[in-house]
Amino acid sequence: MSKPQILVFGECDDWDLQPLGELYELHYVPADNSLGHLSSETKEAIVGIAFRGHSQLNAAIMDEFPNLGVVANYGVGYDTIDVAHASSRGIKVSNTPDVLTEDVADLAIGLMIAQSRGIVGASAWVRSGEWQQHGEYRLGTKISGKKAGIVGLGRIGRAIGERLVPFGMDIHYYSREEKDTPNWTHHGDITELAAAVDILFVSVSGGPTTKGIVGKEAIEAVGPNGLLVNISRGTTIDEGALLDALESGALGAAALDVFLSEPNLDKRFLALDNALLQPHQSSGTVDTRKAIGALQRANLAAYFAGEPLVTPVN
Repeated sequence: MSKPQILVFGECDDWDLQPLGELYELHYVPADNSLGHLSSETKEAIVGIAFRGHSQLNAAIMDEFPNLGVVANYGVGYDTIDVAHASSRGIKVSNTPDVLTEDVADLAIGLMIAQSRGIVGASAWVRSGEWQQHGEYRLGTKISGKKAGIVGLGRIGRAIGERLVPFGMDIHYYSREEKDTPNWTHHGDITELAAAVDILFVSVSGGPTTKGIVGKEAIEAVGPNGLLVNISRGTTIDEGALLDALESGALGAAALDVFLSEPNLDKRFLALDNALLQPHQSSGTVDTRKAIGALQRANLAAYFAGEPLVTPVN
């Protein structure tokens, strides 16, 4: 019996490719996302896509595969997938929630500490010999006991909040509706939230409904002594306004794991000494990446077994 044929869209680790190859006949999309190397017969034979990365999986690409039945996304965010078009064609879409929540929340806290205490710059200060020549590094900012705000109290936002509790922080959050929380303060307006806190975390999902949800007023409301941490998507913040605020001092500092047009981020970021930059690696541990791949494969297996997807999107 022949194996189902699937398209591997994006780079995969060997620990994911090997089990995929045991179950399916694999076809690959090159780095430029072109499909010209696939014959019409191959396109007709492909029934599933194992999708990974931040490229667009739009209607035009899906329509290249007339018998496509499932798109299994590697990651919790699916804003780069045209889910509406997939649904209109009866194509099932899955993602991988929960398994990366802890790692993303861990990095958010790490970014807060690293930026507030200047850990990256201090390490460079030691390595360069500046400590020996010029003495102690610049003073950092205390985080314990501060007010922290979280934009979006989903799985990741709540996990961030739970990690902030031991720091003795006064925790505030924005969501459309008030959530059941341990005395955390709800705000229905993001600018109001930003003005009330010292540190603002952005943890909303990506997509058109959250594009630019943290705008110029909210960024500036965090203030010249405030810190903004973004581990969501580059689209959720007005990036131009963020850069302007960091350059002018209207915003004290930022710690960012995501950007527009990544990895080709705006070069203005590179000149900033008040921005800590990371390469979108919030789920970047071996443990979690293996768990994400396993859940992606579980969704594919469920589809080909005629069973409901484990973590369906549509």
